[in-house]
Amino acid sequence: MIETRPVEECELDIVALGEVMLRLDPGEGRIRTARRFEAWEGGGEYNVARGMRKVFGLRAGVVTALADNEIGRLVENLIMQGGVDTSMIRWASYDGIGRSVRNGLNFTERGFGVRGAVGVSDRAHTAISQLAPGTVDWDDLFGRRGVRWLHTGGIYAALSENAAAVAEEAMAAAQKHGTVVSFDLNYRPSLWAGIGGQEFARDVNTRLASHVDVMIGNEEDFTASLGFDVEHVDEHLRELPMDSFAAMVGTVAEKMPWFKVVATTLRGVHSASDNDWQAIAWSPETGVLQSTARDHLAVYDRVGGGDGFASGLVYGLLEGEELQTCLDYGAAHGALAMTTPGDTSMASRAEVLALAGGGSARVRR
Repeated sequence: MIETRPVEECELDIVALGEVMLRLDPGEGRIRTARRFEAWEGGGEYNVARGMRKVFGLRAGVVTALADNEIGRLVENLIMQGGVDTSMIRWASYDGIGRSVRNGLNFTERGFGVRGAVGVSDRAHTAISQLAPGTVDWDDLFGRRGVRWLHTGGIYAALSENAAAVAEEAMAAAQKHGTVVSFDLNYRPSLWAGIGGQEFARDVNTRLASHVDVMIGNEEDFTASLGFDVEHVDEHLRELPMDSFAAMVGTVAEKMPWFKVVATTLRGVHSASDNDWQAIAWSPETGVLQSTARDHLAVYDRVGGGDGFASGLVYGLLEGEELQTCLDYGAAHGALAMTTPGDTSMASRAEVLALAGGGSARVRR
């Protein structure tokens, strides 16, 4: 459905552009009362590339920047454990106290029942936010080395004016060399608040959207980031909002007809550990499609569910599957990613394909 560059012409199947933070997780407890934290790596764009490598076995890399200190080297080590190519990491000299450049930290507690998940980011003035246009040789990456797919998103674009400019530079170069570009809107009000708010977010994301082949986001993302209104979605997903989504996609397709696929996740929150979960996708050839509705999905850690959806969807598209199959892979992988701790998925390809095909949680012996 989406034409991609031949595998043999490319060193990598997917490259992610974005920040990789150190996630500090208090486990079953709370940030405010923690005495110890478990360390993970994570980032909205990176999580997709890591899922492609560890879950689906494809060749993945990340373009990011880190301050060259012990925290940066820890993040690098965690990326290596995920099997993601680190050769494109840019290292920034560290001044000893982080006055000019630093690494991002993300304190995240999972939530339970009536207590929602909480995230506290500490990521201003990070190395990747200061990466300037012209720093990365995109023609070498997408041309000489060869990449089949580039994934980036609205979280990275919100880090700084530099970040948005670098994202646009990368996306334009990718398309010039025949690399498919996906973008996850991932609207975070806190990231945009200090640099112009929602109005600025819409300006930036609309500009970047001109380079996108596959646009991903939830219904709130499309409204906040691109200004497309979607009718109220029933928060418990008792009735699939097909009419609302179809109407929104119709507007998107009219104003941005170059999109090859538009996809969104739908989440109904009964409690932090009990969510309804579903995904919808559209292409000009198929119209609107829906995944299996998983009502009352038990959630252990919701962070990374959307990234799991994106990586499953992109995996299917890279494999040349029909959009319905790609959608089912994405929805299944997102569901599985939320059953384990940390930003990144611990699922296997076999588990994703089995669940997408109607499998259950019966014990395997």
